[in-house]
Amino acid sequence: MKLEAVTPFLGKYRPFVGRCCQTCTPKSWESLFHRSIMDLGFCNVILVKEENTRFRGWLVRRLCYFLWSLEQHIPPCWDASQKVMESTGVQDVISGRAPGGAGEGQVPSSVKKEVQRILGHIQAPPRPFLLRLFSWVVLRFLNCLFLNVQLHKGHMKMVHKAAQTGSPLVLLSTHKSLLDGLLLPFVLLSQGLGVVRVAWDPCACSPILRALLRKLGVLFLPPEANLSLDSSEGILARAVVQAATAPRGLWTGALAVLRSLRGWCRGPQVCVRVHLAQPFSLQEYTINSRSCWGSRQTMEQLLQPIVLGRSTVVPDTEKEQEWTPITGPLLALKEEDQLLVRRLSRHILNASVASSAVMSTAIMATLLLFKHQKLLGEFSWLTEETLLRGFDVGFSGQLRCLVRHTLSLLRAHVALLRIHQGDLLVVTRPGPGLMHLARLSTQLLPAFLSEALGACAVRALLASKVPPEGPWELQGIELLSQNELYRQVLLLLHLLPQDMLLLQPCQSSYCYCQEVLDRLIQCGLLVAEETPGSRQACDTGRQRLRAKLLWKQSGDFTDSDSDSDDFEEAEGRYFRLSQQSRCPDFFLFLCRLLNPLLKAFAQAATFLHQGQLPDTESGYVEQLLQFLQATAQEDGFFECADPSLAIKAVWTFRDLGVLQQKPSPAGPMLHLSPTFARQDNQEKLEQFIQQFICG
Repeated sequence: MKLEAVTPFLGKYRPFVGRCCQTCTPKSWESLFHRSIMDLGFCNVILVKEENTRFRGWLVRRLCYFLWSLEQHIPPCWDASQKVMESTGVQDVISGRAPGGAGEGQVPSSVKKEVQRILGHIQAPPRPFLLRLFSWVVLRFLNCLFLNVQLHKGHMKMVHKAAQTGSPLVLLSTHKSLLDGLLLPFVLLSQGLGVVRVAWDPCACSPILRALLRKLGVLFLPPEANLSLDSSEGILARAVVQAATAPRGLWTGALAVLRSLRGWCRGPQVCVRVHLAQPFSLQEYTINSRSCWGSRQTMEQLLQPIVLGRSTVVPDTEKEQEWTPITGPLLALKEEDQLLVRRLSRHILNASVASSAVMSTAIMATLLLFKHQKLLGEFSWLTEETLLRGFDVGFSGQLRCLVRHTLSLLRAHVALLRIHQGDLLVVTRPGPGLMHLARLSTQLLPAFLSEALGACAVRALLASKVPPEGPWELQGIELLSQNELYRQVLLLLHLLPQDMLLLQPCQSSYCYCQEVLDRLIQCGLLVAEETPGSRQACDTGRQRLRAKLLWKQSGDFTDSDSDSDDFEEAEGRYFRLSQQSRCPDFFLFLCRLLNPLLKAFAQAATFLHQGQLPDTESGYVEQLLQFLQATAQEDGFFECADPSLAIKAVWTFRDLGVLQQKPSPAGPMLHLSPTFARQDNQEKLEQFIQQFICG
C-alpha cells in the first residue's frame, strides 16, 4: 500500500522566510540577499566529525568534540573600563550635563572606582578555557537531546555578510523553547560569530553559579539600573550599562530549563531548527522610516462615528494604535524617537512571526476547531496551503504516522473513539481543552490572515443583502462592489489590534485592501463580473484611442496624463462569489479563523451594561474574563474565554472611546464613556461587530 508523505517543500525548495522590509531598507534587501542563497540548504550544527578538525586518525574520531571546541574562535576581550569612562553618557553624568549628574566637583578617581564596581557587577572578562569547555559540554548535551539542529546556510551567509561590514551586530530573539538560552549562543559561537552575551536575572542564581556564569559571558544588571528615571542613585549605573552593552547581542536565558531537562531527556529524540531573519541596517531604517510617517487618527476618530451611524465615510488616514509597553528607557527618549522604537518593534514582530515555522499541532488544532472533516486529507491540504503562502512548516513524514503522532501530542485535549473497521473518531474536549487548541491555532492565522479578513468583509456585505443562512447559490447572485469591499476591509482593519494584524508601519491600509482582494481572487473565492454596459477588461478595441494616446512625449506632464479615467474604471469593478464546489467550505473556514477574537469583542459589548465601573484595568479585565467563561459554559464556545482576548477587548474598547481612563488617588480607573452609557449605542456597537462574525 502506497503511503502518502508530507514534506516541507514545494517542488525542491523550502520557502525562504524572514526577508527585511523592502520599503524601509531597500539597500539591505538587495545587498544582503542573493538568489544562490536559497539553494544552499540546511546544515546540522551539532554534527561534528573528524573532518571538522585539522587532525585525522582513530583517536581524533573519539575526541573530535573536544578538539572541535578547542579550535573555536573566541575574540579577545579588551579592557572595557577605559572605553566606558570615555563614553558620552558617563561623561555627561560626570560633568553634570545629564539631569542628576555629579557635577564638576566630583573627584574623577572616585567616579572611576564606581564605574569599575558597576562593571564588575555587570560582567567579567570571559575565560576562553571555560568557554571551550562549556561549548564541549553543550555539544554533547545537544547530541543526546536532538537528532539534529538544523540551520539554513543561506541565513547564516547573510548574517556573516552583515558582520563583515564592521558595524556592531545586534541580535533579537523570539523564544520558542526553554532551551533557547543555551541553544542560540551555542549556534552563533559555533558559526564563528564570537561570544554572544546573555542577560540573566541575578536573583535566580547562587553566588557560585553567578561567578561561573560571569566568566562565560553572562551579563547581570546592577540593582540601581532598575530604579525610576527620576532617581539620582541609578543614573551612573544606567549610563554604564548603556556604554557597556550596546555593541552586544542580548539573549534572555532562564534557569528553568535545568529543572525540565529530566523530562526532555526521557522522551524520543527530535529535530530542531533555528531561523535567522535577514539582517538590515538600522541606520538605513531610521532614515527611510521617517519618510513613511503620514497623518494618523485615533481609533475613536476613525470608527466611533461609523459605529454610531453618524457617518458612512471611512477617513483616508491610518490608525494610530501603539500597544508597546511603556518602560523607563522608552520614556527617557524624545517623542519622535519613541515613535521610531515602537514602529521598529512592529517590523521586528512581523519578521519574527514570518520566520517562525508552523508546527503540526497548530495545523491539527485548526482543523479540529474550524474544519474537521477528513483529518488525513485536510491535514495534507492545509500543509500545502501554508507552504504556498510562504510560511515554513517544522515537520515532515508519512501522513498517517504524522497525524497519529500529532494527536498523541494533543491527547490531553482531544478524545479518540474507535469505531467500526478500525477508524478513529476525534472529539475535542470542552472547556480548557478548546482554549488550548484555540491558542495553538493562532500560530496558523498569519498565513491565512489576508483571506480571513476578506472573507469576514464579504460576509458583512452579504449580511446586509441576503439572509446569512441562505444557500451559497443565492449568495453568489449578489454583485459585490470593489468600493464596498474596500470599505468593509478598512473597517475590520481599524477594529482589529495591530499586534494581531502584523501590518508593517510603512504599509498603507489601502494597499493592504488591494492585497486582500487579490488574495480572494487568487484562492478562487471571488470572480470578476462585468456589469451591463461597462467595457470588458480585455476589450482593447473599444478604447478611445483617438481621444487619448497610449504614449506621450518625454517630459509631457499635462493634465491629460492623469489616471482619473483608470481610477473611475477601477471604482466600477464588481465581483461575485465563485460557485466552485469547494468554495463554501473554504469560505466558512476562513471566517471562523477570526471568530474567537470577534466573538470576544461582541461579548465584551454585551457585558458593558453588566460590568461594575469604575474599576482598574486589571480588575475590569478579570470581570470580563469571568463573564466570557460563564457565557462559554452556556453556549459551549470556549475559544473566546481566554485572558489574552479579554485584554485585547478592553484595550480596543479603550482606544475606541467606549471606555475612558481617568486618574484617581488609587491610580488610573476605567469609566464607561457617556456616549456608550446609553443602551442603544451599546447595541449599535454589538451589531457593528456581529456583522463580521460567521457561524
